[in-house]
Amino acid sequence: MTRPPSPSLLRALADLLGAKGFSTDADTIAPWLTDWRGKYHGRAAAMLSPATTEEVAAAVRLCADAGVAIVPQGGNSGMVGGATPDATGDQLLLSLRRMNRVRHIDGPAQIAVAEAGVILQNFHDAVLAHNLRFPLTLGGKGSATIGGLVSTNAGGTQVLRHGTMRALVAGVEAVLPDGSVFDGLAPLKKDNRGYDLRHLFCGAEGTLGLVTAATLHLVPAAVARRTAWIGVESPDVALQLLRRLDAAIGPALEGFELIPHACLDAVLRHIPATRAPLGEAHPWYVLAELAGDDDSLLGNALESQLAAALDAGLVRDVALAKNDRESEDFWRLRDSISEAERAEGPALQHDISVPVDLMPAFIADNPARLAAAFPGARALSFGHLGDGNVHHHVQPPADVDGAAWIAEHGAGLSRLVYAHVIELGGSISAEHGIGQMKRDILAELDSPARLAALRSIKHGLDPAGIFNPGKLIV
Repeated sequence: MTRPPSPSLLRALADLLGAKGFSTDADTIAPWLTDWRGKYHGRAAAMLSPATTEEVAAAVRLCADAGVAIVPQGGNSGMVGGATPDATGDQLLLSLRRMNRVRHIDGPAQIAVAEAGVILQNFHDAVLAHNLRFPLTLGGKGSATIGGLVSTNAGGTQVLRHGTMRALVAGVEAVLPDGSVFDGLAPLKKDNRGYDLRHLFCGAEGTLGLVTAATLHLVPAAVARRTAWIGVESPDVALQLLRRLDAAIGPALEGFELIPHACLDAVLRHIPATRAPLGEAHPWYVLAELAGDDDSLLGNALESQLAAALDAGLVRDVALAKNDRESEDFWRLRDSISEAERAEGPALQHDISVPVDLMPAFIADNPARLAAAFPGARALSFGHLGDGNVHHHVQPPADVDGAAWIAEHGAGLSRLVYAHVIELGGSISAEHGIGQMKRDILAELDSPARLAALRSIKHGLDPAGIFNPGKLIV
């Protein structure tokens, strides 16, 4: 069991971190005590904001000796309450936002070392100045930080080609629960010293170590991009189109997003200065993007393949972006779906994955299962069809108090969604993590072998349970 911080511990932390790195001011701390969705609210005895790895380690050593819990936080843009302290006020919030340096960019090796508090958009800009690109992006790139992306093993819209954060991490620096520093930043291609500790911290949500920096793989900046907004009949047809484009075009195909018309319609209603790319509505849309060195080659490949798909009846209509501005307009439609859905009213949001070939069946079958058990519930799936991850949102019946309906039925409905996912060999969390939102359902539905292994790893590295307690695993 952890303990509340004593006055002597708080004084020692204040002396260590100084005025910029330590605060008990309620107004300063308040914005960071609620998660991005506004679902979880907590309290903290103080907020620690160290500026260096050495300060993080020293602060952790003080807290470890006192048995005081630490909740790490980056941009506070997570989706599962993984960076929100509990309601006791006994935990300390440790913000890594002051650790915001890009320490090193190696152009020839195509790697960079970035500290945990570096904002993703700023990192994109820094490496672009070296004619390089970090091939992971997402809607929250203006607030999400490198440490949070590593700790949640974030995905985004380019996983199809480049993989999740774990595939892009070549090394990690992390402070362990006893205050020691694990220096695994060296980008070794081969390292056979047993368990891969670097990747163990990816997706651990700050429960095993506080990631303070990461060595990240880069790719050459794309000289050209070609983007298409495509009307299709169904997710099954979209999957056929994905297979066709992947076989014909290969690695240049970086994005393949599936969007139902209901999501586009919500965006057009609620997001200013948006317009439908196609003249007529279609049941489903695909947003496909190619990236590479030769604009003409990419354009010819995309146009010829989509023309053939039109002739074959796979595609109903196509809009090709004529320039980067139009490409960004297409992506804005995709990236604004969550904002538009919030404007529509409350919904239950599920970030799930199943094997790619089974995703159309899940999208087709799950709404019927939900409607049978919860009449009037409306399910919408959108997202990364290419890697088997969709965001499966369920709205209450149209004629009820949405918040009250979710309070009554939400847990049972989500359990039905997740049980279906596991039945198909999938995961209840594809890219947002477990946090506190999915902790109990993970413990209920996941395999005993996985749960036992997770608990053993947690206990082995953090026997006192001071790192992010109540998150991921209990």
